[in-house]
Amino acid sequence: MIDFRYHLVSLIAVFLALAVGIVLGGTALRDPLLDTLGDKKARLRAETERLRAEKDAAERLASGGDRLADAFADRMLGDRLSGVGVAVVEAPGVPRKLREGVVERIEQAGGTVPARLVVSDSYLDPDRSAFVGELTGQLASGAGLARGSAHDRAGALLARALRDPGEKDPAEEAGGFDPGAVLAGFAHAGLLAVHGDPGGADAAVVLAPGRPAAARSAPERPGADGIMLDTVDGLHEVLGAAVLVGRPSAAAPGGLLQQARADGAAYSTVDAAGGDAGDVAAALALAAATEGRRGDYGVAEGADGFLPRPLPGTDDGGDAEDGDGDDAEDGPARPPAVDKPVADPRPRPR
Repeated sequence: MIDFRYHLVSLIAVFLALAVGIVLGGTALRDPLLDTLGDKKARLRAETERLRAEKDAAERLASGGDRLADAFADRMLGDRLSGVGVAVVEAPGVPRKLREGVVERIEQAGGTVPARLVVSDSYLDPDRSAFVGELTGQLASGAGLARGSAHDRAGALLARALRDPGEKDPAEEAGGFDPGAVLAGFAHAGLLAVHGDPGGADAAVVLAPGRPAAARSAPERPGADGIMLDTVDGLHEVLGAAVLVGRPSAAAPGGLLQQARADGAAYSTVDAAGGDAGDVAAALALAAATEGRRGDYGVAEGADGFLPRPLPGTDDGGDAEDGDGDDAEDGPARPPAVDKPVADPRPRPR
């Protein structure tokens, strides 16, 4: 009986302690806990509102910058690309707005865009690299291409075809090189689509997608991004003026522009396209490239500055027509983003 009474008292004590805990938790401890949670919620709400306000301000600033660039685009661009034929090469997934904005500024600067090539997913498939290499070899008869990867040589061959497919060099004609057949051969194989009337390209703008390619690089061979970068290398090797252009997301880790900059590409890059200010910067970067200057322009990590300095066609970065540089004296001087000398592309890790 004593043992039973002992256990009964113990159980009563346990339940009593539990009841007291529930009462305390629901009353004495509840208010301080709720106050603490309420304070934390208020701080988080204030932080969220602050970040939202900063985001809205940044968007208004960017919008204002675009309107300002659009208002002064004629003066900034002038005829800096007068007489320059520009071939536009698109990677898969490039937004239409990006392409149209860049082309509009090229034409506003006096350039022409006679042709546009749209690269297909098949061209970027690493499993088709051997086929691309074989096709390039068959169509390159008489072209005298340098050694390189399959897609480096393909880019060089396409540049030769875009440069002047309508008129054949006598030496090339004797060697059997047919620029028109090159584009037709790649298009028939489903590797790219040709728009416009190719011919007379002096430079190339390559438009990058805003997301990393789905196929990644394996250690022993290039993936889709490596293939695209090899192609730009080939275009630049022949034309001497190629610019890789994309939105800021293309310069994020894993993006095409970020990889090009990490590789020390010999061509220029622009990561701010997609808005008026960035599209103007892309046209100016292309004009600088035709003068033999390269640089990495935009707002992402690795950019030298937003615009080439000095601007193409000037010695002091001022307006080409004014030539007095008075506007530069109105405010404090800023370190210019100096264009980098053109150099041979470094070997890309496989």
